[in-house]
Amino acid sequence: MPGGAPPQGQFTGASATVDDVGTFNGGSYRISHRDSNSIVTIQLAVGCPLIVKPGAMIAMSPTMTLKGAVKFTLKKFVTGREMSTSTFTGPGELLLAPTTFGDITNIRLTGGTDVWSLGKDAFLACTSGVTKDYKAQSISKAMFSGEGLFVYKMGGTGILWIQSMGAIIRKDAQLREGEKYIIDNGHLVAWNCKYVLERIASGGIISNLSAGEGLVCKFSGPGTVFMQTRNPVAFAQYMAGNAVA
Repeated sequence: MPGGAPPQGQFTGASATVDDVGTFNGGSYRISHRDSNSIVTIQLAVGCPLIVKPGAMIAMSPTMTLKGAVKFTLKKFVTGREMSTSTFTGPGELLLAPTTFGDITNIRLTGGTDVWSLGKDAFLACTSGVTKDYKAQSISKAMFSGEGLFVYKMGGTGILWIQSMGAIIRKDAQLREGEKYIIDNGHLVAWNCKYVLERIASGGIISNLSAGEGLVCKFSGPGTVFMQTRNPVAFAQYMAGNAVA
């Protein structure tokens, strides 16, 4: 519909993720209590390991075993990423939750060129076949994207669970040539397509500052982007500004 909204039934914009139940090699999972108080319940078979963000566990069966490891790298030291990892091994049940009030969803990785970038706080857990590395961004993206100099690069084969602040929104960027999708730089969770940083042209620097906008991430397809409905930096500023002295 030129110049207006698309007809009902043809809307293909960003959409919320739905409650999810699934299986993987060695276990099953259920994501519930969505969208801002989500938990994921995972059932692991005998000997099946799961790599988890430290501090994410709510509860587990007494039959589960937990092993912690510390791995120092210069990248982790510079970026402030966790030096430790937690590995849970079945049999049993494991309950995980985001660091703050937020949502959980999963990404199934199929190997090869199926590689995803994650925001600095987005990783929650993954199966043993998933690989995790840090890759440097350009200086401009490091300074203004909100994700720092290094971002997670997730590959391999298996399931990756990601977390957000607020609800998770998925945008499939199956865009035609020349089409773009713009996302505020404080709302990125995970993506597998290219983006560039761009300043919004809207009346000059004063109006940009007063509106709280300015730099955005302009994505181009094909690919998918996961966004979060809350901006952690903006929320922290709000809490600081309204704190009781």
